[in-house]
Amino acid sequence: MPDYGDYCPVQMAAEVIADRWTPLIIRELVLGNTRFNDIARAMPGISRSLLVQRLRHLEKKGVLETWPAPTGRGSEYHLTPAGKDLTRVIDSLGRWAIEWLFDDLRPHDVPPTTLMWWMHRRVNAEALPPVRTVVEFRHTAPAPQTIWLVLDRGEVSVCHQHPGFEVDLVATASTADFSEVFSGYRTWREAVGEGRIEVAGPPRLASALPRWFLWSPWADVTRERSQRAAR
Repeated sequence: MPDYGDYCPVQMAAEVIADRWTPLIIRELVLGNTRFNDIARAMPGISRSLLVQRLRHLEKKGVLETWPAPTGRGSEYHLTPAGKDLTRVIDSLGRWAIEWLFDDLRPHDVPPTTLMWWMHRRVNAEALPPVRTVVEFRHTAPAPQTIWLVLDRGEVSVCHQHPGFEVDLVATASTADFSEVFSGYRTWREAVGEGRIEVAGPPRLASALPRWFLWSPWADVTRERSQRAAR
């Protein structure tokens, strides 16, 4: 790891968080991912060996701590008070990018597996149905792919094969249209009303579905920026 010196606070902070992938790892920890595999799934492209190096670096710098997993197998990574204080830094980076790099954003390019993983960690646990509910997401383009989210007593699982339970809702759209809703370019209800997303299932569940998800942490900012760009 490069040593930028201790002559300036910005230099010192850069030594902790300015390397490639490190802000994204902190983003995952801020969003509540604590297990190694969960962090890796949210960042396609990072090697496992590099992720290990970055986690060790953050632990050495006092940003995170390694705890034994409650199951007794493996470890978990938890932010220290110093790490939690980086929440505002990550939020500011996201807001800055939306404001000043808006024309370069490419939410349509997100792979369906990554998008569904993001969605599953951004759920409103208090709004989830009281009984197990299975939502089948049929991605029609750019490549057909079906992924299931199993909502069960506040827990959400991502399944790339049929989970074996009865499907309660089927949502069909291109990955780009699902991504636009998650990112904040349009709401779920707008996308359904425009015919971009089709939902099949009991009307009561279909109308409640958008309340089950919190969407991107920057959805409101993206929507406002998108409206200004359109004007």
